[in-house]
Amino acid sequence: MVGRMERKLAAIFAADIAGYSRLMGADEEGTLNVLRSHREVVDGLVAAHRGRVFNSAGDSVVAEFPSAVEATLCAVELQQEIATRNEQVAKAKRLEFRIGLNIGDIMAEGGNLFGDGVNVADRVQKLAEPGGISATRNVYNQVRHKVGVEFESLGEHRVKNIAEPLAVFRVLLGAKAPRPRAVVWLANLRHRPRLIGALVLVVYLAGGAGVGWYLYPRGELSASGVPAIAVLPFDNLSGEPELGYFSDGVSEDIITMLSRFPDFAVVARNSSFTYKGKAVDIRQVGKELDVDFVLEGSVRKEADKVRIVAQLIDAGTGRHVWAERYDNAGSDPWALQDEVIGKIITSLTGEQGQVRRAEYKRAWGADSANLNEYDYYLRGHEVFMAAETKRDFKKAQQIWQEGLRKFPNSSLLRIKLGFAYYMAAWFWQSDDLAADFKRASQLAREGLAGENLSPQTKRLGHWLMAYVKSQEHDFERAWAEAEAAVALAPYDAFMLGNLANVATMAGKPEKAIEWLTIEMRQTPNFNNYWRFGWAYYVAGRYEEAIEAFTKVPRPWDADTYLSRAAAFVRLDRMEHAKAAVSQALKMDPLFTQAKFREGYFYSDSLILERQIADLAKAGLPVK
Repeated sequence: MVGRMERKLAAIFAADIAGYSRLMGADEEGTLNVLRSHREVVDGLVAAHRGRVFNSAGDSVVAEFPSAVEATLCAVELQQEIATRNEQVAKAKRLEFRIGLNIGDIMAEGGNLFGDGVNVADRVQKLAEPGGISATRNVYNQVRHKVGVEFESLGEHRVKNIAEPLAVFRVLLGAKAPRPRAVVWLANLRHRPRLIGALVLVVYLAGGAGVGWYLYPRGELSASGVPAIAVLPFDNLSGEPELGYFSDGVSEDIITMLSRFPDFAVVARNSSFTYKGKAVDIRQVGKELDVDFVLEGSVRKEADKVRIVAQLIDAGTGRHVWAERYDNAGSDPWALQDEVIGKIITSLTGEQGQVRRAEYKRAWGADSANLNEYDYYLRGHEVFMAAETKRDFKKAQQIWQEGLRKFPNSSLLRIKLGFAYYMAAWFWQSDDLAADFKRASQLAREGLAGENLSPQTKRLGHWLMAYVKSQEHDFERAWAEAEAAVALAPYDAFMLGNLANVATMAGKPEKAIEWLTIEMRQTPNFNNYWRFGWAYYVAGRYEEAIEAFTKVPRPWDADTYLSRAAAFVRLDRMEHAKAAVSQALKMDPLFTQAKFREGYFYSDSLILERQIADLAKAGLPVK
């Protein structure tokens, strides 16, 4: 029986080894051993980026990906990892991949793919230099604003059996320090089903920018004020010296995950591991590595139990900023390790993490006459994160406006001011919602148009623009901006939970629920139940929506009660719906259907119309 042939659009990744025949002729056994090692890396990275190898023969690999971003990120990480492995190999013996990328229409039969989409990727691959990546124009157009790499045009090329000339671009690869533990972690992730639902999603979302910005020299990053952190090798307290690999793995994974946050400069493993087994003075370490904070700790593994203790220390004073103990048990030690490390990362990072809190104290302790750009960012941010009233939002706005008067070219402050305007309107804590949304849009565009943006500023800019585009009803672009922000900090559980709002508005409520689930798993004091409720409501899961809205610990605006009321109406529980609207009007007697309409945006306009009609039934005034 002949299999059914299907057509679809796919991103195709084609790679082969440059000079493979020559290398086999010189040393067949040695070349095959290295090739097997390289293929492990390829398979691991392809799987981590949700790709699928559908053809491999000898030295060649052809894979498909659901997006050009994933294919590009996979290619970049592969070339940088292979380059690291080749550093200790004589040039004449190095195995180097050429990689070609294309998006095209392909035919699928069984597990194989055919057609020009595949052929073009193979032809473009042959135009790449050893260790390099070439991409067609359609790949370039898809990823140029979504990944942290630059491209160089190679002009048009005529290639075998393709009628039209191809516009080809070379990916400009930056240097990258070794990340052996990270590559092993990614390669093994697909064999750990317990983590697939949460962690593979995060790695997938990383498909835009994991190209090593975090390993820039300290001096380049310090200009923007971001804190520098060193992670010392964790002590092995297991009583068995041979388990030292486990404690080293904990430290390496923390370094890898912290390094995905553009808000930090993380010292590479090679530097921080020079202190392994030594009694150290943290203040001296801070001076030698030029860091603001040091993370140290210990690991005790006994049978199926793991205890990890972590503590963050101010490298300037030697004082403890934060410490926590994590205990876990289970049959899979790697799963235990990853679960605990995820919680450590969430505790340290993000908008409410321990590092940011320590920075707030420093910023408010500084002399007002000597505040720098980053001090203004931190002072305003602390106020903004706790804002609930018009007065709070205005105070944050005033701090960032003052900073912009002193640093008028600051994209960072401009974007943060945009957040303050947008969220004031979003939470109905604005005197003029339309004007504040418009001001936020202007500031977002101005901020992202700045020159030499830091990864931190880019992340914040894409994050804000995702909201701006939602309000402007450009939901395709809003979703792309959300993905770009997540790609710049894929382990930021707080940001994932926050951007779940954009997923809900863009018609992807199940994706919002996935992101919120990740945040909930990693955050000890999770309380974003309103976002869960909203996503459940849009997904048509009304009982779950009501349950989530009921868990909101302290509703501080009328919206929680109105959202709950709309869900009650869907279930024909009118008395409950009317009581919820009554509660909302006690909090804000001036709230109307018109006001509700002004603050909600959906890719499907029928959702809003239905929501307002339901609230009208429950007693919300027209205007």
